[in-house]
Amino acid sequence: MLNPWRLRLLSQLDSLGTVRAVAQAANLSASSVSQQLAVLEAETRTQLLERSGRRVRLTPAGLILARRARAILDHMSTVEAELRSLGGEPAGLVRLGAFQSAIHSLCVPAVTRLAQSHPHLDITLHELEPHESMRALRAGDADIIITTTDFVAQPLGPDIDIVPLATDPIVLVLPPEQAARGPADLAAYADEPWAFDTPKSYMASLATRLCRESGFEPRIVCRFSNYLMALQHVEAGLSITLLPGLAIDPRYHVATRELTSPVTRTITAVIRRGTPPRPAVNVVLDALRRHGDLPGATGPIGG
Repeated sequence: MLNPWRLRLLSQLDSLGTVRAVAQAANLSASSVSQQLAVLEAETRTQLLERSGRRVRLTPAGLILARRARAILDHMSTVEAELRSLGGEPAGLVRLGAFQSAIHSLCVPAVTRLAQSHPHLDITLHELEPHESMRALRAGDADIIITTTDFVAQPLGPDIDIVPLATDPIVLVLPPEQAARGPADLAAYADEPWAFDTPKSYMASLATRLCRESGFEPRIVCRFSNYLMALQHVEAGLSITLLPGLAIDPRYHVATRELTSPVTRTITAVIRRGTPPRPAVNVVLDALRRHGDLPGATGPIGG
């Protein structure tokens, strides 16, 4: 009989590409992952892996099983949830992944409401950048992700369903003494010190592109993975930055300006397609859509 845990490791290898990446995601050593995959080969009596230089890649049989494994694991989760829901109450584990500013504005309020209305739901919340979350969804490490499809590095495809939630503007964030009215031309801020997100993150890549399109290379004086730290730095008059509207926390005294060439991102919930949706997943999706008016967002979509 196929072992679900080993099937998940094989599926993750297909999505993540290396044994080392699978080991990190599963909180195991690389040798443990290799050993479990070898056991899976013995169980299936099929060669699933082959070495290519210093790396391991899936054989055609390995690819077939890895991609079937996602459907198998999804179906098992559905059956488990159905058994828990026989009393008519959605129950079971739902793994929700979201980028930083969506966690406090969308996820925490939704999870708080669901804890009262559906106490048998077990929702885990993980911070995932847009370039990470689609990969986690396809690997079966998340049931729902909140991401943006405007600048996503992972290609969209027929294997996912997208539920639009809101539209969020990218704004220039300034110390309060630099407040001004009207849209901001980024070129006018070419000589300012800038606070950026960590390299290769969604906002760092977007901010770099917008500055370069405005004709200058930003002088970066600090990098923060936390938007609240960036807001504190700007509030102190030490830098300016570009942030999504949802990231602007009213506890910080900063000024914001829209851009002369507006940039917005469409915030979406995304789930895998191919298996009957679990009642628990549908309940969480409904809660995310019923967010009302979001601070900073230009308006909810379908919610």
